Amino acid sequence: MIQITLPDNSIKEFAEAVTGYEIAKSISNSLAKVVLSISVNGEVWDLSRKIESDASIKLYTWDNREGQETFWHSSAHILAEAIEFYYPGTQFGIGPTIDNGFYYDVDLPDGKVLSEKDLQKLEQKMLELARQKNEIVRYEVSKADALNLFKEKNDDLKEELIGELEDGTITLYKQGSFTDLCRGPHLPNTSYIKAIKLTSIAGAYWRGDEKNKMLTRVYGITFPKQKMLQEYLVLVEEAKKRDHRKIGKEMELFMFSEAVGQGLPMWLPKGAQLREQLENFLKKVQKKYGYDQVITPHIGDVNLYKTSGHYEKYGKDSFQPILTPSEGEEYLLKPMNCPHHCEIYKWKPKSYKDLPVRMAEFGTVYRYEQSGELHGLTRVRSFTQDDAHIFCRPDQLKDEFKKVIDIIFIIFKALSFENYTAQISLRDPNKPEKYIGSSENWDKAEQAIVEACEEKGLETTTEVGEAAFYGPKLDFMIKDALGRSWQLGTIQVDYNLPERFNLEYIGADDNRHRPIMIHRAPFGSMERFVAVLIEHTAGKFPLWLTPEQAVILPISEKYNDYAKKVSDFLNISDIRTVVDNRNEKIGRKIRDNELKRIPYLLIVGEKEAESETVSVRRQGVGDKGTMTNNEFVDFITKEVREQLSGLYN
Repeated sequence: MIQITLPDNSIKEFAEAVTGYEIAKSISNSLAKVVLSISVNGEVWDLSRKIESDASIKLYTWDNREGQETFWHSSAHILAEAIEFYYPGTQFGIGPTIDNGFYYDVDLPDGKVLSEKDLQKLEQKMLELARQKNEIVRYEVSKADALNLFKEKNDDLKEELIGELEDGTITLYKQGSFTDLCRGPHLPNTSYIKAIKLTSIAGAYWRGDEKNKMLTRVYGITFPKQKMLQEYLVLVEEAKKRDHRKIGKEMELFMFSEAVGQGLPMWLPKGAQLREQLENFLKKVQKKYGYDQVITPHIGDVNLYKTSGHYEKYGKDSFQPILTPSEGEEYLLKPMNCPHHCEIYKWKPKSYKDLPVRMAEFGTVYRYEQSGELHGLTRVRSFTQDDAHIFCRPDQLKDEFKKVIDIIFIIFKALSFENYTAQISLRDPNKPEKYIGSSENWDKAEQAIVEACEEKGLETTTEVGEAAFYGPKLDFMIKDALGRSWQLGTIQVDYNLPERFNLEYIGADDNRHRPIMIHRAPFGSMERFVAVLIEHTAGKFPLWLTPEQAVILPISEKYNDYAKKVSDFLNISDIRTVVDNRNEKIGRKIRDNELKRIPYLLIVGEKEAESETVSVRRQGVGDKGTMTNNEFVDFITKEVREQLSGLYN
């Protein structure tokens, strides 16, 4: 008998080898109709693959990320089959899944070029192929047979990939007339795919290397129902309206300059004001929780990052070393802040009474990203982390970890991120080479995170293999107003850097002990966080945060002096205010400033100037009546106070 353990720890027994589909059907016919793939002892498999020994399994549907990836991976193969139909002799690179859908990199034959107008015919061919209900079949093949197959196809790209694989690990998948090199998993057949949209075409260097040939990348997305595609397309249009690059330009928050360099954002005055508000908010929270601010240099000796292990793991993603006139002296643009903070900890001896040490820094770091991967503020080469590191004793670890969770919840509440999930990210026990440090320390770190989350009553999911190279972590994924998931806020437990940097404290027993290090960044990076915040709010920030809280609109030039007087008074009262004294009609001024997403529009004319009042209009709401200048200060101050109520208590 084969024993199959289900996620609820119940066990089903089968007399012989069994497939994922058969397991689903034994549970219910309705489940069998929607299941897309299965994990067997943590590895995702095709539903049609036989399980021949006892195993723990999970069944995945469209509601699971794993199910969607299986769906989209199979869709990429159907796209490749459609391309091969119209363009015989095409060489096929890779066709992975992405956050929303999939792509395939192809090298078209005879100088042929794909354009946007070709996408519709490819979509139609894909639908035709999907409706054929072709079985998607997995084959295990020898390396020699795989090479021979793709030599016959004159597919140099696949030959290169096969050349790097070990014999005995190679699998092919075939549906209809198309065969591809692939690990899988895939759908049982093509008929699951009911709705298809090819979204765009781009150029991409083979394997992301600018020295290689440029391939054509075709992006697409598919769904099991046409209605889902229609809803997705509506979401895409709304996302375009909320694109942080578009809104950031309209609101004059940030810019890029080719003269300065790709992926190097520059914050304009309003954007700098926004960042300053965020930083001041977090600094105030951190002060309550006992953090000290530090500042470290933008560069560091290359040996610092060799000591930490970052150079070995991420050296290729860093900028080239900076050489000085002194022989053998090399520096790196700072790729992370933690090694610097370790050195600050070491600068004078510590007693157990000194711990925990909590140091925070808005530290700018630099990572080299391929130019094709840069995207607005979400993928840049220079970014500022709201970094902090806590050095604590073992008996303090869980309490300190829980306090960081509290800080993250304060931020989520202040910015109305109400829909989130928490993920515990653990090491992959089958790939020890990915990590540094002893198994014993990893066990303790992982246990501390699990117990802290349980004590906080925090519902979590667990992902094996998603830990940082130096320690496990807790990641928070929020859903924005459009239902898109973003990773914001991370807490990591690290036994390894204190060991690598020989960090110590003198315990109550007068012996030397090693502190434990907690890494945390509630925002993650200021750039990426602001991008997410812009798209979540469509640029309509909370009143306490928005760069310009009020704009004064004089009805005519005669009232510019009074507008300036009101502006000066409000700014002195800590209400961030500007004056729109353009020679335009008041209706035009109102429309323009509504588009700038300024919360309060204060209209002043003869009546207001005589009575020293302002006519108040709330963006998106309408008129709020006439107020004296002092009344408006009280009014807006009360709203800010209510937004931040209880957050610092």
